[in-house]
Amino acid sequence: MTLNCTISRNDFMEGLNSLQNISNKRVTLAILSNILIETTNNSLILTGTDLEVGLRVEVPAEIHDQGSLTLPSKKIFEIVRESGSDTISIKETENSWVIISAGLSTYNLAGMASDEFPEFPEFSENNFISFEAGIFSDLIEKVIFSVANEEENAYSLTNVLFETEKRDDRSYIKMISSDGHRLTIMEKDVAADVDLLTLNPGTLIPKKGVQELKKFCDNRDTVEISFEEKQLIAKDSDAVMVIRLKQGEFPQYGAIVEAVQLENRIRIERIPFLDSLKRINLFTEDIFHTIQLEIENGKMILSSQNVDLGNAKDIQDVEYEGEPLLLGFNCRYFIDALQVMECDNVDAYINSNNSPCLMKSDTDEGFISIIMPMQL
Repeated sequence: MTLNCTISRNDFMEGLNSLQNISNKRVTLAILSNILIETTNNSLILTGTDLEVGLRVEVPAEIHDQGSLTLPSKKIFEIVRESGSDTISIKETENSWVIISAGLSTYNLAGMASDEFPEFPEFSENNFISFEAGIFSDLIEKVIFSVANEEENAYSLTNVLFETEKRDDRSYIKMISSDGHRLTIMEKDVAADVDLLTLNPGTLIPKKGVQELKKFCDNRDTVEISFEEKQLIAKDSDAVMVIRLKQGEFPQYGAIVEAVQLENRIRIERIPFLDSLKRINLFTEDIFHTIQLEIENGKMILSSQNVDLGNAKDIQDVEYEGEPLLLGFNCRYFIDALQVMECDNVDAYINSNNSPCLMKSDTDEGFISIIMPMQL
């Protein structure tokens, strides 16, 4: 049978938009640049995958004839986006070609047969737990910036570690990321019983999967989550996302946290500190973004130097009663952490001139950022 349907432009646009980052990328298999379009009685099911993340979205439609085929993800998205019509009609002709009608505009678009498209991963309908979607959005926002890039040597650091914990009869979910130079931890108190989630000893979610999970959660009030041995599943009544989990050993981050003694505290206003760092960063070297922090007598002197351009210095008031400190750090690491925090005042703990810096606040509950020092 050949596919023939009419669909609201807005509904179609929303469904296609959610698939763009998954299907619209460089791939080794041409079919992965397409989305699978299938009909049910009163809807279209749109599916995209890059074999690491798969997303299936159901959108309401008027079905004239049942069928399935695949169409180029980017091109069908562009057609619908630029259309001035309220409705879009798709009619399949020979050899997986389609005629797309949108108001007074007509397009002929080449597709590919649906039987070439990868099977959507199977999963159990059991063991799903409902969460507020905003919990996952917040967790991911707080840790995504310090995930290692793909070119990093430590493969496991290109993923986010997911953990659960029970403390004092309360359930917590936690995400941890590190690129080897900094460590970020974020945990949230949740109403659900986290013991019902089946996790591997080290559950690693790839960076791409974490990014797509955040998009999935951003537009929803609640989301159902399940973990299986090799995949994470997130779903609601209209869509399901399956993310392939990675294998590997994530560093024992607990020892790093415990190594920073929470005694030598520097308290500083977050926004003025962030603005100062941005100014000082203008004169750092492009690769390492090295800055010097000199702290004593209630003052923090920030300075940077660029061989070709010159240098910069900035002074901030701080609350500090310890011994004088002379420190070197990557300026970008401080900026990234401070930008996701929400407090008025940040507490930084540094044991000595060669120690890492741990940042947290009472406002940003569950958030810890640790930045390793640099040699000046």
